[in-house]
Parts: sequence; C-alpha cells; structure tokens
Amino acid sequence: MDESLITLTATPVAAETPLLLMEDISKSFPGVRALHNVSFELRPSEIHALVGENGAGKSTLIKILAGALQRDAGEVHVNGRPTSIRTPQDAIAAGISVIYQEFNLVPYLSVAENIYLGREPQTWGIIDFGTMRAGARALLDRLGATFSETALVNELSVAEQQMVEIAKALSVESKVLVMDEPSATLTEHELESLFEQMRSLRASGHSIIYISHRLEEIFEIADRVTVLRDGELVGTAPVSELDAPAIIRMMVGRDLTQEPRPTKAADVSALQELLRVEGLSRGTHFQDVSFTVHRGEILGIAGLVGAGRTELVRAIFGADRPTRGQIYLNGKPVRPRSPAHAISLGIGLVPEDRKLQGLILGMAIPGNVTLARLGAVSTAGILSGRRERQAAEDFIAQLDIATPGPYQLARNLSGGTQQKIVLAKWLFARSEVLIFDEPTRGIDVGAKQEIHNIMRSVASSGRAVIMISSELPEVLRMSDRIMVMHEGRVAGFLTPEEATQERIMTLATGEKEAPTP
Repeated sequence: MDESLITLTATPVAAETPLLLMEDISKSFPGVRALHNVSFELRPSEIHALVGENGAGKSTLIKILAGALQRDAGEVHVNGRPTSIRTPQDAIAAGISVIYQEFNLVPYLSVAENIYLGREPQTWGIIDFGTMRAGARALLDRLGATFSETALVNELSVAEQQMVEIAKALSVESKVLVMDEPSATLTEHELESLFEQMRSLRASGHSIIYISHRLEEIFEIADRVTVLRDGELVGTAPVSELDAPAIIRMMVGRDLTQEPRPTKAADVSALQELLRVEGLSRGTHFQDVSFTVHRGEILGIAGLVGAGRTELVRAIFGADRPTRGQIYLNGKPVRPRSPAHAISLGIGLVPEDRKLQGLILGMAIPGNVTLARLGAVSTAGILSGRRERQAAEDFIAQLDIATPGPYQLARNLSGGTQQKIVLAKWLFARSEVLIFDEPTRGIDVGAKQEIHNIMRSVASSGRAVIMISSELPEVLRMSDRIMVMHEGRVAGFLTPEEATQERIMTLATGEKEAPTP
C-alpha cells in the first residue's frame, strides 16, 4: 500500500462495544476470491459508508451480513456476542435489515400490507387490517411520510417506495440498516429528504451502513468510511480526515487524472450531420422535439426525472412508436418499426437498466457480445462457437474487460464490467448512432472514467453519441452540446462555454426559455 495512505486509514480504537463487528471475513467463488480477511466495524448511532470499485467485494460482504451468502471464514458479532447468520431470517432476528437498490416490494399490495408482509397481525386467525394500518401509519409518521398507508405501492414514486422499505425495516425493530445505492434514482430534493430521514434514524439510536459511488454524498452524510479494493480491506477512517482524492486513491490504488473535455462546440458546425429529428412527438410523453447529432459529436440530454428523455430515445430506437414527426439518418427519412429494425439501420441503445434490458444475465460473455449481430458469427444459420469466442476475446482485450475467462456468466460480473459488455455488443453491431441512457449509474469512479474514455473513442471514430445523464458534472464534462428537456419539450440548447449547472437546472425546471440554434 502507498505509505501516504497508511496515515489516512488508521482508525482509533473505539471505547464502546461495536454494535456490529465482522472479523476476518473471507469468501471465494469458482475462479474468484471475492473477500480475503475483511473486517468491518459499525458503532452505535453511526452512519458508516462502505465504498470501493465494482468488484471490490462490497455486495458480497453485505450478502453475508444479510444471510444471503455463507462466509468461508471469519466471525460476526452483534452487540459483542458471536452471531450465526445463515439465513435472511437470522439477520432480521439479529436486528439487521438490508434495503437493496432493487426494492423488495409487491407492487399491487398496499403500503401497510408490504410493511407487514408475512407478519400480518391477526385476531382469531384473521388478518387484523385495522391494527396493521395503524402500525404502518405510525411508522410512516415517524419518517415524515405524507402518503397513505392504504396506497398501492405501484402508485408511489421511487423515493416513497424507499420510505416503505425503511418503514418495513423499522417494523422488525432493526438497529442496523444497510442502504445499497439508495440515491441512484432520486432527485436532489428526494435525496435531501432521504438524508433527513437518515439523520433522524441515527439520532434515535439506529446505525446505517451506506453504500454509494457518489463521493459527495459520503462527505455530506457519513461519519466514517471503509474502503475495499480487490476483496481486501484498504482501511477505515473518519470522513472528516479525508478528501475525495484520498478516497479515490484508496479505491483504485492510484491517482485518477482529471478527464479532459471532448471536442469543443465550436468544432461541431464543421462536422457532418448523421442523425436529425424533426418535430417528434408521442402523446403526453414528449412533444415537438427537434435536434441534430453530427459524426464525432457527443450530444448530452439533461432534464429532471419525468422530462421525457428516456421515452424520446426509446422512440428513436424503435421500442415505442412516435405519433408524429420524422427521423433522418444521413439525410434520408427512416421510421424504426422495432429495435431490430433500428439495429439494422445502425442505431444502438445502451439502456438505463442494463441488467433487465441490456444483457441476458444467464448467458456468457460471447453470447451477449454478438447478440445484436448474429449473422457475423453464423454460417447458413448455424452459430459458430469459435467465431463467437473470438469476437468476445477481441473486445475483452480492446475494452479491458475484467473477467476470469470469456465464458463467465454476465450475472457474475461487476456493474462496470457488465456495462462494458453492453458497449461491446453495440460496437460489434457496428452501430453508427449510439445512445447511452445513464451510462455510469451505479458504477464506481474508476470504471466511470473508463466508460467515458470509450464514449469519446466511439465519437472520435466518426460515430454520433447521444448521452442521457442525471449527473450534471457528467453532462458538463462529456458533452459537445447540451439539450435540456422540461416536461416533454426541448427547453433549450447550451454550448460547453455557456453551460453551468445553474443554467441547466434553470432550463430543466422551466423557469426560463433559451433560444434553440
């Protein structure tokens, strides 16, 4: 380890007994050592951030704590007592609840029914709905929730569903709450509300393990931070003793240089137009959207949740049918009838949900890489395993994909590695227009820079890139031009020289109109 990190990672011995102590935890999978002698301590009334690159071992450690995986070695102590956690029920009995990024809720049941699912209060063997609703209401009031305990979960926003998950954890009297990437889909206002809830929980004696790739959140909410790298503990320190560059060095083992900005907007006018959209509309989702993208350009699309950004690119990709408007490729009108048709036209989409829409998780890397262009690895309709493997190995080398071997299943790879495989699929498909919807969501800082470098490489090869991102620093850093949407319409365009976070948010909230070049 770099000696400069040793002073940063020294942790004073706590005078009080830790609420949770995981000692020398190890876990291996076939061909992969996920954790090696990792120790983690959580104190009473503490918010403790757990960070590391994708594949560092965070998820494995939490799954062991939650009873979803069994450790190969090590001990777990709760309130100073050795504790056996072999099932999720054991974890709940020990006062530990995990709120995963993908919520574990039943959408067509009410809030109260979800909170008490499997533990419904009963009278004479019949569910006592009055008691259940009263209990749910008391928990929601404690969190400051204003929605009804009788509302169906599928009618709630993401932030409100998250509150239901927290209420569910409180209903089983958990003292340890694990929050896995809770901010990934929250707006700025919703995030601040979440932080208020977390501070309130800490003040009432709960402790929280907070997993996030967004370092600015860690400095705002956490008391201490523990860093994992390659399945090993790098160190633990109070957040007040660290800064972002120090945590990044601990995470990646090196300094990350500042990313240069891509081609300046002044050069865009000299580039050849590749994609043009005129007056595209689809019901209430988006209306009268017009823009162009040039070869060699990255067009960033910014806007608040619900602005119609994802719906717009789905229409361009043929996943949804626009009600009016026209799309042009290389000056010729096209109407993508389906994703397959869009792919044949040279349009690719890296979706927001890579696990559900971008990959076949039970398929190995070669099958995922070649999925959008099977004709290139087939003869007379018969798939060639050799050519499929060669294509995968080429992109593993080209994109520096971290995998024990080419036949690793997609589900066993880290988020950043999965995203590279989705990218490899569209590069293999020779897409000329490549659309990225939240390309670095849930990806660590090191993998994020690699994805950015790949995006720049795609643009510099003469293709056109459209990037949707809710992270304004990413939009500002990556875009040659920025199109801002508000309530389904184009609010304005900004060049890199004109753009600031404040100007983007002004347009995104509909406070001011800007001219469209």
